[in-house]
Amino acid sequence: MSPLRYILEKEFKQIFRNPAILKTIFILPVIQLIMLPMAADYEIKNINIAVVNNDHGTLSTDLVQQITASNYFKLVSYTNGFNTAMESLESDRADLILEIPNNFETSLFKEKEASLFLAVNAINGVKGSLGAAYLNNIIQNFNQSFRNKELVPGRFNEIPQIQISSSNWYNPKMNYRIFMVPGILVLLVTIVGMNLSSINIVREKEMGTIEQINVTPIQKFHFILGKLIPFWVIGLIVMSVGFIVAWLVYGIIPLGSYFTLYFFAAIYLLVILGIGLLISSYSENQQQAMLVTFFILMIFVLMGGLYTSIDSMPEWAKWFTKFNPISYFIEVMRMVVLKGSNIKDILPQVLAMLGYAVVINIWAVLSYHKRS
Repeated sequence: MSPLRYILEKEFKQIFRNPAILKTIFILPVIQLIMLPMAADYEIKNINIAVVNNDHGTLSTDLVQQITASNYFKLVSYTNGFNTAMESLESDRADLILEIPNNFETSLFKEKEASLFLAVNAINGVKGSLGAAYLNNIIQNFNQSFRNKELVPGRFNEIPQIQISSSNWYNPKMNYRIFMVPGILVLLVTIVGMNLSSINIVREKEMGTIEQINVTPIQKFHFILGKLIPFWVIGLIVMSVGFIVAWLVYGIIPLGSYFTLYFFAAIYLLVILGIGLLISSYSENQQQAMLVTFFILMIFVLMGGLYTSIDSMPEWAKWFTKFNPISYFIEVMRMVVLKGSNIKDILPQVLAMLGYAVVINIWAVLSYHKRS
């Protein structure tokens, strides 16, 4: 029996004897994949709005009704005084203030134009900007509807308009969860793989079993492979469980081939597990390994394109993402799941991960020193 087989047998027995690892593999990813896509949503709803209506005409009332009838806004204040509405904004009871002037309807009919004032609570910049964009869109639709209804020769300038017909490819219904679930699945596979592998070798140090292994004739690359392969298998199992949950809960079935996804995941896990083993080799105890892993994961996740578009990042951050394995897998996952891309389409990402895997795992082998 080869030395590698002995190590693999030992590692698998240790894994399946540890109930905490089994829960980490099968239970936590399922709970997280169900909860995270429901909570992590770019779409802002229930935006609190305070309306100052100084006009009280038919048009201003209709406008307020259209705003409150949408799923985005919740009317928390309807007053005649701007100071009262401002108090709501300052006390965080309102996110937006819309002020309608007292001559709104008259100006619209006689002067062919009218002005509205919008104040936005920009402490939460994302919520403020999206809320203002939603409100602007509602006002524009209201304006267009009014023009179409009241348009007669001489009342309004008949300005030529361009009508746009749009078609949403790859995600026709603009379902946010279809976009997020593949990325979150990448995150879960990464967290499970890197966390488990990063404490593996250092746990042997703390238990004292590393010295027993060191006096055996096992080669360093056999030892690293024995530590890597079990968690590589576990990573693929976690990914499979994630696909089952995505199908059962969200009805997501990849347009592309599962083979393409598993092919790239197999290479990607070599990188992630290699980083984990590298951390474990240099760490003196499990606490140190977990802290370093947490630090690296936070940077990888926040700059991986899951929540923030890489194209909107500054140039230095874009260069960093070229060394961030998570960004490659998120991109590949979305390409295959949403667009149906094949191996030829993801070839640049495959080559980048292969190069990354070779460098990291050679480093992991060289970093492990046998001591008598």
